[in-house]
Amino acid sequence: MNKIAPVVVVGGGAGGLELAAKLGRRFGPEKVYLIDKMDEHIWKPSLHEVAAGTLDIHREGLSYFMLARDNGFTFVPGRMHALDKENKTISLQAVRNAEGEEMLPARTVEYGVLVMAVGSKSNFFNTPGAEEFAIALDSTHQAERFRMRLLYELTKSSRVKSADDDVGPLEIAIVGGGATGVELAAELMEANASLQAYGTHTLDQARSLHITLIEGADRVLAALPPKVSLRATQLLQKRGVTVHTSVRVSEVRKGFLQDTNGTEYPADLCVWAAGIKAPAFLTELGLEVNRINQLVVNDHLQTADPYIYALGDCAQAPWGEEAGQYLPARAQVAHQQAAYLIKVLAKQLKGLPAHTEAFDYKDYGSLVSVGHSKGVGSLMGVLQGRSWFVEGLVARTMYMSLHLMHHMAILGVLRTASMALGRLLLKRSAPRVKLH
Repeated sequence: MNKIAPVVVVGGGAGGLELAAKLGRRFGPEKVYLIDKMDEHIWKPSLHEVAAGTLDIHREGLSYFMLARDNGFTFVPGRMHALDKENKTISLQAVRNAEGEEMLPARTVEYGVLVMAVGSKSNFFNTPGAEEFAIALDSTHQAERFRMRLLYELTKSSRVKSADDDVGPLEIAIVGGGATGVELAAELMEANASLQAYGTHTLDQARSLHITLIEGADRVLAALPPKVSLRATQLLQKRGVTVHTSVRVSEVRKGFLQDTNGTEYPADLCVWAAGIKAPAFLTELGLEVNRINQLVVNDHLQTADPYIYALGDCAQAPWGEEAGQYLPARAQVAHQQAAYLIKVLAKQLKGLPAHTEAFDYKDYGSLVSVGHSKGVGSLMGVLQGRSWFVEGLVARTMYMSLHLMHHMAILGVLRTASMALGRLLLKRSAPRVKLH
């Protein structure tokens, strides 16, 4: 009897990992493979906490090898770079260590069904100097890079200040007023306040850090209801964040950035959180993509090749009945798409008739963290189709529950509860900002 080629999921983000974990628990490692270029998983919405130093990646990161063992799928480390649709194989680059030594050779992996879940990265929109002088938060490496730059600049500022009391604040410019930009600005202000716990009392807190948030739309969180946007702006301004809207950045340079009107904004550190695009290698697979490299899929999440699906940020999926409307890049979209594909692929793995229902996205609203005790958001369609505004500790608690729900999907209830308790105890017993 011929061996049946497995379901291969490329990309271990929120949607891809949930899909592999739930299928793996049902069908086992011979039928479910997960491929990722990294060896650890972190919930991407947590990266702003890593960048601010309020979350230790070494406590939060989850090993794919451990997850594979516990959930019954096969983890294959490697970076995908080519697709052979005729022979139903994908090609992986060799895996090398930090010294450049080859750990695993280049390989090919056969698939029965392929699911692309490789997410997205920041879109610099060809802005001069942005890639060179701005830091994106697409990965743990970038978040750690920003954290180290921040701590270096703050301690340097303290040294200089001892010799010259006229030194100005450390200027941080955040380009993009979506969820990432808003959450990072709030987290940085809280982290800055807690630096006093480390004996850095020589810093004048009011001058040690100044954050400028720049958004091209006429309000921050433009994809959310205006009430949510207004309240988030008020909370940021209360914390000392300067918010500029209807401003488009035309150039980024060392120490400053400039908008289309020629206005300059000081920036000792610049974070780019404006727009997304899917990985460039998707344009070389022989599948249809849009202008930001996303794979074009139908309402069953299939590409033009019926054996290849895509979900999450790397997919352009239709939304609603009007042409030209597509699903937003949100974690809840990837979560719901993964749940849908579990039903579709389970039937294929069992040899049952194909799943005929199209994917139907339910918008349950959005929640944004504006610090560890504050949050804002809207809940959609929870009571008779109405939209409800939530804020404060209630919104923050609900925001945290989204992270726990993701962990429950990949770890189970008991391990998630243990992890949540451990994280709470660490936050209560240890200083908030990681300096080492």
